Amino acid sequence: MSTYSKQGGFSLIELMISLTLGLILSAAVVQVMISNNSTERLNRSIASAQENGRFIIARLRNDLIMTGRYDILQPDLNKDVDIIVEGAFLHNNPIPAVGDFSNGLTKGVIEGAGTTSDTLMVALQARQDCRGATHGYVDEEFMVVNEYFLEDTSLKCRGFDGRVLRGLKPVVDDDSAYTLLDDVVSFQVQYGLTDNIASQDNSARPVKFIDADMLGAEKTAGALVVAIRIALLLKTDSDLLINPVPKFKLLNEEAIQPSEERLYKQFETTITLRNSKNFARSRNI
Repeated sequence: MSTYSKQGGFSLIELMISLTLGLILSAAVVQVMISNNSTERLNRSIASAQENGRFIIARLRNDLIMTGRYDILQPDLNKDVDIIVEGAFLHNNPIPAVGDFSNGLTKGVIEGAGTTSDTLMVALQARQDCRGATHGYVDEEFMVVNEYFLEDTSLKCRGFDGRVLRGLKPVVDDDSAYTLLDDVVSFQVQYGLTDNIASQDNSARPVKFIDADMLGAEKTAGALVVAIRIALLLKTDSDLLINPVPKFKLLNEEAIQPSEERLYKQFETTITLRNSKNFARSRNI
C-alpha cells in the first residue's frame, strides 16, 4: 500500500506580495541611509564653516586689538627716527586713510564699490607684521602697517614698515601677501568714531560707524577711530548643494546672493581699539 504526502509551497501571488514588501522595506532602508548621509554631510559642513569662522575672527581680533599702540618709553623701540613725531602720527592715524603716507599715496583703508569687499589697514608698534616679517629690524619694535584684503576668495594680509611709507627709509619692503583663509566670499569693514575734539566728549566711546570713504573728512574734523566692525561671508568647501541660496546682508551693504548653490555662513564682530580710546581720552585732559 503506497502512501502519498502532500508538500505545501508558496503560491505565485504570495511570492509577488513578499517581493513587493521586500522592495518597499529595502527602499525605506536606502532612503534612511541617504537621509543620514545628507544629514552627516550637512553637519560636517556647518562644523567646518563654524571652525573657519571662529579661527578668522580670533585671528583678526588678535591682530587688530593692538591697533594704535605706540609707547615711546618701550626700551625695544627702534629710535632711528624722531619717535615723538612718529608717535603723534600713529596716534592720530591708527587707521590710515588714503593720502596719509607721503611714500604710499594709494595706501589706506578702501571702501569697495557696491558689494565689493573692503580693504582694511591698521598701524601699530610691534616687532613684526601680520605675516611675521621683521623688515630688517633685529629684536626691535617699529611702526608696523598691516593691510587686510580679499583676493578672489582668499582673505590675505601684507605688512609694511611705516617708516618706508612715510618716506623716512628707502623702499626695501617685500609686499608679498600671506593667505589667512580661503573660501571667503565677502569682507566688509566699518569704523567706529569718537566725537570730534570740539565736543569735549572724553568718553572715547564710538558714537557712529562709517565706511572708509568717509574717514578722511571725519579725521580732518577731529574724530578718531576707536572701534572696528568686521563682517565676513564664508562658504563651505564640501559638495553639499543648497537650493535656493539665501541672501546675506553684511553691515550696511546691500544684500548679496552668492551664485553657487553651497552652504554659506556669516560672521560679524566689533573690536574695541583700547590704545586709540586711551589716546582719545588723553586729548581732553
